[in-house]
Amino acid sequence: MSTLYQSDLSELPLLHRGKVRDIYAAGDEHLLIVTSDRLSAFDVVLPQPIPGKGEVLTRVSRFWLERTAGVVPNQLTDLSVAHFVADPEQRRALGERALVVRKLTPLPIEAIVRGYLIGSGWKDYQASGAVSGIPLPAGLRQAERLPEPIFTPSTKAAVGAHDENIDFAGAVERIGAELAEQVRALSLRLYQESAAYALARGIIIADTKFEFGLDADGRPHLIDEVLTPDSSRFWPLDQYQPGSSPPSFDKQFVRDYLETLAWDKTPPGPMLPETIVTQTAAKYAEAERRLTAAV
Repeated sequence: MSTLYQSDLSELPLLHRGKVRDIYAAGDEHLLIVTSDRLSAFDVVLPQPIPGKGEVLTRVSRFWLERTAGVVPNQLTDLSVAHFVADPEQRRALGERALVVRKLTPLPIEAIVRGYLIGSGWKDYQASGAVSGIPLPAGLRQAERLPEPIFTPSTKAAVGAHDENIDFAGAVERIGAELAEQVRALSLRLYQESAAYALARGIIIADTKFEFGLDADGRPHLIDEVLTPDSSRFWPLDQYQPGSSPPSFDKQFVRDYLETLAWDKTPPGPMLPETIVTQTAAKYAEAERRLTAAV
């Protein structure tokens, strides 16, 4: 299986190199987004690639973008990578890791939806009985399904910095009340419909992160990655048991390993054992197979 830690497209201007994605200008109205095999954990980019990861994320994102196009417009175009990258060697290195998308203005928040009590939400609940200012019933256990999904936005941090959870008022402060209401409603609907689909295929989507961008008329579009193992917590339904952190198909597997190390969660990230790399690649591939295979 091929790997691509960092792309280098000589024909296009590089606009931004993020934790996982390299973004290039593709003319005036489009971007070419390369999803590398880099993996970030605790907002730190780790030094090793996960083989095949970028291709899995790209295919899964495309699957969800096409599936949810009736709910909200998105960044997808029908333009091919070959239209902008003529060099066959560079195209071969990209594999299925690249998409040509519409150029939109990204919103300065991440739209997180939680259906289960885990991660930073669990820590907030233990401390205050609430998550992002939303009160929850007493006595909930770790990984418990919430009475209903909740919208818990966060800021968008630069590479090497940490995202910060904010409440809905914080989202309103950053993008305005009307748009914040739109983003919340769209995010909750996307989560609910997609979680029901995944559940029928044996995957619980515990939580996920959406990102939105605006077109020239101010209409929100779904952008970036969508419902992937990088942007979501995927749990196997047949192994789910509230009261502890369930096994996962996503990078939580890597986070759990990193938590056993004496690492302060600042760069540089530690090297991963080959067994962790191999098992992580297999988990990403299994998530794709379950979600996208015909049933």
